[in-house]
This record gives sequence, structure tokens and C-alpha cells, in this order.
Amino acid sequence: MAQAPEGEDPAALTVSSMIKEIQGLKDKFKDEDEVAPSPFQDLEKATVLQECRCFSNQEVVTNNPRLCATLITKLLHIVTQGEALSSTEVTEVFFGVTKLFQSPDPYLRRMMYLFIKEVAETCNPDDVIIVTSSLTRDMNSSDDLYRANAIRVLARIIDGQMLGAIERYVKQAIVDKNHMIASSALVSAVHLMSVGPEVVRRWTNEVQEAVQSSSDMVQYHALCLLYEIKKNDRLAVTKIVTQLTRNSMSSPLGVCLLIRYIGKILDFDDAESAANRTALQFLEASLRHRSEMVIYEAAKALCTLPFAEDRDLNPAVTVLQLFLSSPKPTLRYAAMRCLSEVSNTQPASIVKCNDDMEALIADPNRSIATLAITTLLKTGTESSVDRLMKQISSFMTEIADEFKIVVVTAIRQLCLKYPLKHRVLVGFLAATLREEGGFEFKKAITDSIVELITTIPETKESSLFHLCEFIEDCEFTGLSTQILHLIGTLGPTTTAPARYIRFIYNRVILENATVRAAAISALSRFATEVPAIRESVCVLLRRSLLDEDDEVRDRATLALKALDDAGEVKLDDNGDVVPNAPGDPGDGGRGAALLLEPLPMNFANLEKAVKMYGQHGGEDDGQPLTLASLPVVEDVQFVKPSKDGALG
Repeated sequence: MAQAPEGEDPAALTVSSMIKEIQGLKDKFKDEDEVAPSPFQDLEKATVLQECRCFSNQEVVTNNPRLCATLITKLLHIVTQGEALSSTEVTEVFFGVTKLFQSPDPYLRRMMYLFIKEVAETCNPDDVIIVTSSLTRDMNSSDDLYRANAIRVLARIIDGQMLGAIERYVKQAIVDKNHMIASSALVSAVHLMSVGPEVVRRWTNEVQEAVQSSSDMVQYHALCLLYEIKKNDRLAVTKIVTQLTRNSMSSPLGVCLLIRYIGKILDFDDAESAANRTALQFLEASLRHRSEMVIYEAAKALCTLPFAEDRDLNPAVTVLQLFLSSPKPTLRYAAMRCLSEVSNTQPASIVKCNDDMEALIADPNRSIATLAITTLLKTGTESSVDRLMKQISSFMTEIADEFKIVVVTAIRQLCLKYPLKHRVLVGFLAATLREEGGFEFKKAITDSIVELITTIPETKESSLFHLCEFIEDCEFTGLSTQILHLIGTLGPTTTAPARYIRFIYNRVILENATVRAAAISALSRFATEVPAIRESVCVLLRRSLLDEDDEVRDRATLALKALDDAGEVKLDDNGDVVPNAPGDPGDGGRGAALLLEPLPMNFANLEKAVKMYGQHGGEDDGQPLTLASLPVVEDVQFVKPSKDGALG
């Protein structure tokens, strides 16, 4: 063993040699890690169409079917990538593909079926007739694979006139002993309902026989087709559902479909009828099914019943509670989503699931965690609000904005439900507002705070102060102007209106022209409604008379003119405003009131009124143009007709 040179650490030498060895292995296998290029990456349509001419060569078709299958794959790739084929190209290729029926290769035959289904819609209908005879021959073949696929393709390419020619074959295929053929025929019949519904309705007996098949998939497809045939006859659908609830189906997919049909026929006005009671008993029995998807579908149907009461929901909620602790994320998400919908209408019914839902706040799937949080906010009590807010605080930083918006909406609803907890909830929203996030997220929080100010007056001053702090570092012009307008409207009515002037004037100094104009309007409202600070605010407004933006200068000029016309404000020794004497100069505040009162009409109607004023000679009467002299323009409301054609 080699000795380490004197003065060097043997351990360090070993680590160094290991690093060199690992680097060598990395370089060795680097080429193997590179992703292989796709064989269809640089396909050219003209080249592929040229290569497809070999379909006319019988020797190539017979001896090299894999080459033909590869060429069809290339054609499918070109079509699915959005590159359109002209009608001439489609016809030429379509004729070439029909000649491939000479090959008995099953792989090539399946690729032909795919291509025909994909291209037949863009092909000339007269050309499709040519391939119909070949497909009909395959439909009568002894090979089950050919029969099943030929039926599927024919159902996609024929029209109502040609349906009668293959009706006998499809009816026989529906009751075929081979489950793949029967299933293919049933699926094809579902597609043919849009082509020839009257023809398909004549197959009802065969479809009902297929519902009793031993194959799960055939049962499922047969029930789907039977419902499509009978769906416009409510009594017939009820009869089918009643029969199938008595004779249990073996197909889990079929039972799920049956449960959905039960949900459609249950009548809100006749909840105590015999048919409804039988259906409800079947739903409750399905909660004990061996298949998880049937159990969930039954629980979901019970939870969405229009006339469901707590006793009806209890079995379903119990099952969903068990799903919350399932190791499968899909089951946890499905159960959580269903419970979330129930919490919108009957939150008391799922209170017993709160402990299980709290455990899901830390779920690695953020969708599940978000649903758990929002549902807990709907079902939680007033005493649990503080604990939930602590759990949500760490959770909010880990989820995307779309989930945060859902949580914010739930918190707003909780605050409306428990107004006494407004300090905690508004404080949480304000803290969240200062975190990173996009426009929609910030707007959701702002709108929530504004709604809480309107609904819960006690939140006004604290909420306004939180919004003032937010606009100090707000990057969204729309939100800044909205908040400034709100501060200008509500700020003067607070106990200490002067505290907001600093935040507003900072926007005049630091922001863009749109925000500066909104800040000037807010300052004008403060000066008008709070005479004690009018002189100080006027000093700030005069600084904007030289602003580089026209809108800002105009608003400042208008505000100063209106405030000057209102007269001088006199203060007593205590700082209170002294009312003006009758002989004092000023307009009594009428000019300043223009800064507070909105226009009596919107701008569109104002434009119409001015045009009408000019058309009727108003400009020539020598009278000043005022709002009172303008003609009245009413808003036209368009009434949408109802379904029966009546207006209203």
C-alpha cells in the first residue's frame, strides 16, 4: 500500500482520490444519461407522403408489414401535431391505406384502424364508402380482434343512411359471447345515437340482455347505452333503476353509473315515495360495497340529495371520515372535497370529522391540505379560531396563490360568522397581505377586508391602518387606487383622521401618475370633510400644481379652487372649528361639496345628454350649461326572454 507523502493527511488523500474516481465515472456515463432524440422529431410531410406510395406495392405490404406500420405512425404523428393534409393528399393516402387490408399482420391492421378513424372525418364521403366493404368483411371475420375493431371504426365513419346496412351485425355483436366484441358494439352504439337514434332504439332487447352479462365492462357499457336510449322517458329510467337495484350488478363501474342515475331521478317534492325509499336503501347498502369507488359514489350521492337531513347524511359522513385516514391520496382528496361541499350547507353534520381534518393540514398533497383548512374554517367553533389561525400561518407560505385565495375566502366567511373574533382574523389577513403574492391573491385579501369594514364597523380603523401600511409597498396600481379611494371616503370619519395624511402624501411623492391622481383626490376629501386640517392639506396640494402629469395638476387646481371658495377656516383656542358668521366671505362650502358628491349620472349618459342638449338648440339660448339644464337620459335594460318565450 502506497504511503502518503510526509506532511499530508492520509484521510484527505483518500477522499481526494475518491472524488477523482467519481468524477471519472460521471464522465464515463454522461453520454448514457442523455435523452435519445425522438424518431419523429424532424418529419417532413412531403417526404412521408412520398414514402407512403409503397403501399401500392403488394410485395412490400406482404413481406414488410412493419415498415407500413411505421409509415402510418409517422402520418398519425404529422396529423396530431396540427399539420393539415389537403383533400388531395388525404384521398391519395386513404386509397393507399385501403390496400393494406391485403396483409394479415395484426399489428399493421390495428394501425390501419387508428388511421382510418383519425382521417375519415376530413376525407371525401365518397372515398369512405370504398373502405366500408373491407371493414364489413373484417366485422364478419373469425378473428375476434378484427371484429371488435372493425365495429368501432365503422361506427365512427358511417352516416345515418349507411347504418341500416350494418344494423344486423351490430345487434348480433351486442349479445356476442366474446366480451371484447360485445363491449365494442355497445360503445359503438353509444356513438351511433347521434347518427341514427331511431335505429339504435330498436336494439333495446339486446342491450337489456347485455346488462345481465357476466363481464363487468359489458354491464357498464350496456347500462350506459340503455340510459341513453331511455333518458327522455323519466318513467322508463325509474323502472330500469328499480329493476337493477333489486338485481345486484357485479360491475363496480356499472354500480357507480347506477348510483349517478339514482341521484338524477330522486324527486325533491316526493321524498317519501316508495321509489325514492327503495333508492335510498340501495344507496345506504352501497356504503358497504367491496369496491372503494362504489362506496365513495354512494356517499357522494347521499351528501348531495336535495332533501337530505342529518340522519340521512350520518352514514355517508362516517364512511368519508374513514377515507380521510386512507393511505391513498385519491381517496383522501375525494372524501375531503365531498365533506367540503357538505360544509357549505350543513356544517354541523361533519363536525365529528374535525380531528381527522386537522391531521390533514400537514398532508403533503397541498390540494388536500387546502380543502382541510377551508372546511375546518367553516365547521370550527368560536373557541377554535385562535388555534386554527396558528396552524394556518405556517401553512400559507407553502401553497400557491390559487389555494391561498380559497383560504382567504374561508377566513372572510368565518369572520362574518364570528364578528367578535375580528381582531384575530383581520390581523391574520393584514399579515398575509404583506407577504409575497400575485395580483389576484392581494385583491382577494383587499376585497375581504373592505367587506369586513362594511359589515363589521368595529374593524374600520384597524383595517384602514393595515391598508395604509400595505400601499407603502404595493406594486399594483389598481389596488393602490382602490385603497386610496377607500381611505379618502372613510378616513375623515375616523377618530384621528390626520394620521392617514402621511400615508396618502407618500403616494404623491413616490408613485406613478395614476396613483398620484388618486392620492390628490383623497387629500381633497380630507380637506373638505375635516376643516381642522384643511390649511395643512392645502399646503400639500399646492406642491402638486407643478406636477409633470396633467391629470394630477388639474385635480390639485380644482381642489384648491373649491377649498378657497369655501372660505377661511377659523379655530378657537382648543383647536375646534369656529362656524362662519353670516357676513363672512365664502360660498358656505358649496364649492367644496363638488369634491364629495358624485355625478348624478355616469359618463356614458352624460355624453348622450350633452349631445341631445346641443341637438335641441341648447347652445343658442344664452343660458349657462348646468347639470340641471341637461335632458334626462335613462339606462336601457334588456330583459332576457325566459325558456317559455315570455319576457321577465
